[in-house]
Amino acid sequence: MTMLARPCGDISYHVHGSGPAVLLSHGYGATSAMFAPNLRALAGHQVITWDLRGHGASQSPADPACYSAANAMADMEALLDEHNIASAVLGGHSLGGYLSLSFALAYADLVRALVLIGTGPGFRKEEARDAWNRRALGTAGQVAERGVAALGDSSELHGGTHADVQGLVLAARGTLTQHDAHVIDGLPDIAVPALIVVGENDTHFLAAADYMAAKMPAARKVVIPGAGHAPNIDQPEAFNAELATFLSEIPA
Repeated sequence: MTMLARPCGDISYHVHGSGPAVLLSHGYGATSAMFAPNLRALAGHQVITWDLRGHGASQSPADPACYSAANAMADMEALLDEHNIASAVLGGHSLGGYLSLSFALAYADLVRALVLIGTGPGFRKEEARDAWNRRALGTAGQVAERGVAALGDSSELHGGTHADVQGLVLAARGTLTQHDAHVIDGLPDIAVPALIVVGENDTHFLAAADYMAAKMPAARKVVIPGAGHAPNIDQPEAFNAELATFLSEIPA
């Protein structure tokens, strides 16, 4: 584990291997440990995994303003800059996938391709966004009351530990909430190759995967049989085969 100094608290990250860069961002309530089953499929790449602010071993500042999506994307840019990476494949699960989409719109020159796992592009309608945000705030309240036991039983949530539960509360209130439709509206502008992976049993994200595949010009969707919200963990062999094939097809 290495720490990267950041204005809103140090960020924990790991670097694996060497070669073309891949930056992997986990979902809410998970840690960088969720990608452990996939590292062998990324042989021949320099893989950076990291803990979002308030998660894992990263610091959990008390200032709620530190938990914005913009700060998370700035952390991603700083990780690439720290290792002199001019462009990378961005992979993300759930919240990490949403942040990767947003990053591709804000920092297009830094992104070679996208791998989106159990990801949604946000909401165009304000009512749907408000409902999402109410659920996020409800999650914050449950975590504040019950700790990590409130996170649920999805497989990605059990591979790592969190240094400070209060960080998860603040991340749910900040990073997890959404405030506009810029990501879903920007999908047609994301022209890099994109692999969209969703578990067969991940009913909340199947339609989102279809939508992204239809709107992104160079996207391909894969449904992993027998998998839930974290297909890279539930069915790692099937996921890893799809990932290796996709990476082999990305132009140098």
